[in-house]
Amino acid sequence: MAKFPKGGMPNMNNMMKQMQKMQKQMEEAQAKLEETEFTATAGGGSIEVTVNGKKELVSVNIDQEVVDPDDVEMLQDLIIVAVNDALSKVSETSEKEMGKFTGGMNIPGLF
Repeated sequence: MAKFPKGGMPNMNNMMKQMQKMQKQMEEAQAKLEETEFTATAGGGSIEVTVNGKKELVSVNIDQEVVDPDDVEMLQDLIIVAVNDALSKVSETSEKEMGKFTGGMNIPGLF
């Protein structure tokens, strides 16, 4: 049989209100994250990409000097590096922000 603190069962209404408050705060944090843009560069700044918190590519800027028709592969590699770096920033920020609510718990599908 479970033991409850002095005074009987915990106040379920308070617990539900706290959970609803936390859920609302998490939703607000998620919405703010989705609106945030993350920029990363590669090739000494010759490639710049921006993604949003939904992990959608928003923009790509390529310095004309890095465009070499004889070395398209290098340009492709630089774009991949920049995009992956920007997406990593989104993931790191998401884990940091949502971790405030989950206390480090790994909850699949949460973010």
